[in-house]
Amino acid sequence: MNAHLFLPTPRLARWLALLVLVLPAAAQVDRLSGRNFATRSEVLAPHGMVCTSHPLASQIGLDVLKAGGSAVDAAIAANVALALMEPVNCGPGGDLFAIVYEAKTKKVYGLNASGRSPLGLSLAQLQAELAKQNRTKIPMQGMLPVSVPGAVDGWFELHKKFGKLPAAALFTPTIKYAEEGFPVTEFIAYMWDVDVRTHRATPTPGAYLSTYAPAGRAPAKGEVFRNPALARTLRRLAEGGRDAFYRGDLATAMDAYFSANGGWLRKRDFEQHTSTWIDPVAVNYRGHDIYQLPPNTQGVAVLQMLNILEGFDLKRMGYNSAEALHVMIEAKKLAFEDRAKFYVDPDFAKVPLRGLLSKAYAAERRKLIDPDRAARTLDAGHPAMNDGDTIYLCTADRDGNMVSLIQSNFFGTGSGAVAPGLGFGFQNRGALFALTPGHANVYAPGKRPFHTIIPGFAMKDGEPWMVYGVMGGAMQPQGHVQVLVNQIDFGMNVQEAGDAARWKHEGSSEPTGEVMRDGGYVQVESGIPYESVRGLVQRGHDIRARSPTDTFGGYQAIRWDPKNRVYIGASEGRKDGQAAGY
Repeated sequence: MNAHLFLPTPRLARWLALLVLVLPAAAQVDRLSGRNFATRSEVLAPHGMVCTSHPLASQIGLDVLKAGGSAVDAAIAANVALALMEPVNCGPGGDLFAIVYEAKTKKVYGLNASGRSPLGLSLAQLQAELAKQNRTKIPMQGMLPVSVPGAVDGWFELHKKFGKLPAAALFTPTIKYAEEGFPVTEFIAYMWDVDVRTHRATPTPGAYLSTYAPAGRAPAKGEVFRNPALARTLRRLAEGGRDAFYRGDLATAMDAYFSANGGWLRKRDFEQHTSTWIDPVAVNYRGHDIYQLPPNTQGVAVLQMLNILEGFDLKRMGYNSAEALHVMIEAKKLAFEDRAKFYVDPDFAKVPLRGLLSKAYAAERRKLIDPDRAARTLDAGHPAMNDGDTIYLCTADRDGNMVSLIQSNFFGTGSGAVAPGLGFGFQNRGALFALTPGHANVYAPGKRPFHTIIPGFAMKDGEPWMVYGVMGGAMQPQGHVQVLVNQIDFGMNVQEAGDAARWKHEGSSEPTGEVMRDGGYVQVESGIPYESVRGLVQRGHDIRARSPTDTFGGYQAIRWDPKNRVYIGASEGRKDGQAAGY
């Protein structure tokens, strides 16, 4: 036999490289579940629960609950803490979305606290600025991707409607940590170093390095970090409320910074900012009502994927089998084609929500899945046009109220724009606008960009079932579906569902205008069995090993056990987080 017959193709070479990752993990069997991944016990508590991506933030939220605060109070206090302790993912310069379950009314509320593009920057001006920089897309860094930060308004909107403790009390613990310092945790230290290297290579005018790398580098694991400038900003919020940020001296300082450095945000952009209370949308998946927020978020993709998957017997196919993984990946591709076309600011375009979420539409789209072959190109569907890196945390209080909250700068600390003396960076969410005239997500002044961050909530039999979230850009809908399927179809508990190995599909068509031409590619974590990887390759999927900087999300969740009347908390090991209850 000729020797050249044994030379691997590029795709086969990538697949063979996975064996180094797959085989050792496949040999590990968890003592509780019998599945091929390691997990740990769930956290159980009768009175309240806080799950965040940083142990100190979880403890701050728990202290708030113990002091008589509501689940919303605890969520705000924990988010404020994360703004200091995990600045590579969130902060006052970013946006926020939340779902709140109010026990006394059994009502589910949604809050869209995302900001809008500068009123003084037109599409023509933006295109001219990009041409000067020889760019065809809005960059991740600099002044052009900066939109109005909505998180601070979101904190105060939530507090006004559901808070019990004085708002100032929710800032006090973090102000102390910002002044005295806190030890940087392991995963955050790694991401911080990546962020500093990125922004050092392409600096933006302002105080980025003096704020986040005062020693000339990112703080190392265990090193105590202080941010006195952020402490001053938080004290102003504690004293002056949301108007200190959007109308007062902080707004004036931000206006001056952007005016002096070629930015486009002005004080009137801050003054005109408002959050929006919205009704979450839901579909039923095997007896569970799964809630998401409508566009401009991508939450509807979760619901579309579940609607499509409902027509397949995933349990019979088997957990992490090639058959089950294939239909889940293909369902993702189908949902993301609609995501690229329809998920936009509803103030600027008609979003066909009823059609997108109908079971009939899902049945039509399901027919496009070939059980034996991965799709390379797909089109968005034609739903009926009838009206009808990120942190995630969740909390629950002794009255039965539950909060699902996600907050982000979008990419790391954001744009690299940091106003001197304020202690935080501005998001780069505006990079997710399209630039093609006529595209539903095309840039326009005063418009909310497409958003990747999505909080999750689910009910069963009229009772709250779970608040949950998975972080990580386009991984979020895929992660939401995987943790739900792990529990509903495969019987995992809330902790196992997050620790289980994940897959991630990349290369779908995007709301920024890119179109999938080659089927994209799939990355898998090491717990996916060898046989399943081989089965996916045989179906035509391009399988790739993950790189060190790839993220498969970070998961927190709280389940409610109505029989025993206890909360069950989970925080996965991909981040530094903690589930804590009392």
